[in-house]
Amino acid sequence: MITYPEFHKNGRICITAPSSGVPESMHQLLRQAIQKMQNKGYAIQAGETSWTQKKAKSAEAKKRAHELNTMLNDPSIQLIFPPWGGELLLEIIDLIDYESIKPKWILGYSDISLLLFVITLKTGMATAHGTNLIDLRGTLTDDVTAKWEEVLLTKRGERIDQVSSQHYQKSWQHENPSPAVFHLTEKTEWKTLEEHEELTLKGRLLGGCIDVIRHVIGTPYGDIRSFQNNDLKNERILWYFENCEMTTTDLRRTFIQMKLAGWFEHAAGIVFGRSSANETVDGYRIEDFYKDLKEDVSLPIFYDVDCGHVPPQMTFVNGAKAEITIKNGKGKLSQSFV
Repeated sequence: MITYPEFHKNGRICITAPSSGVPESMHQLLRQAIQKMQNKGYAIQAGETSWTQKKAKSAEAKKRAHELNTMLNDPSIQLIFPPWGGELLLEIIDLIDYESIKPKWILGYSDISLLLFVITLKTGMATAHGTNLIDLRGTLTDDVTAKWEEVLLTKRGERIDQVSSQHYQKSWQHENPSPAVFHLTEKTEWKTLEEHEELTLKGRLLGGCIDVIRHVIGTPYGDIRSFQNNDLKNERILWYFENCEMTTTDLRRTFIQMKLAGWFEHAAGIVFGRSSANETVDGYRIEDFYKDLKEDVSLPIFYDVDCGHVPPQMTFVNGAKAEITIKNGKGKLSQSFV
């Protein structure tokens, strides 16, 4: 059975950086995000690692793990909200005290999605793949990004729906800051390899950033069979992934490894977020990868959905019972906390 943490308006949110912290030159961005959360009525506490960054991480592994474990074990905290992702969260996954975790939401993406993925697999506690804290600093927030709060406020037994964006951001424009943070200029179109005007996939959500999740394949932190047997009671997994930096051939190798490890043996489908990566290698395009993957695993595939490093993105809850529908390029994600 999946455990769904409780979240309330005016609750306690703690910030820690289990991957990368915020360097001093960018502290103002974190302060702006904190102020916005405080203006909404939330009690905010920022850990030491949030404010430091050196050699590709906020602090040494033991310090990051200690601060994270302290927050995970505190029942008064309703949400752990890292400032953003990073590179080296993998260093701490064997230092986390999984047995002492008190139910609470953890929200983030990129390198943080590895933390979400492993905690859900090891504990059966739902985790939320969605916006970074830093990206909520604007005076305006688009409807898709802003939905994070409503998703986390959903109670056990309830359902929450999200619809696809109208436009997405093609590239970051840090030299041109805007009140809404993102520059949403490109028309959104969800796509599928299936020959249907409308198609719905149903299953239990699980996934995140493939760049980092792939590193736990074949380890105790990527035991899909145990999670499926013990927590999902053999319900089908609806996989979702997003690619930060991998080429098409690297994706191909990784998903063959996942198949060989049995990750797709009882799955409902695979959903991919938009990506500015997916670099073609010697004529091997991302569309070729999707077609080869479908042939390998005999599962329906959706792609270019609102998930990952090309914002805005929906909030996907690992462990939730979900339905994902595509119709005429538009998408809908319905999640039930059961």
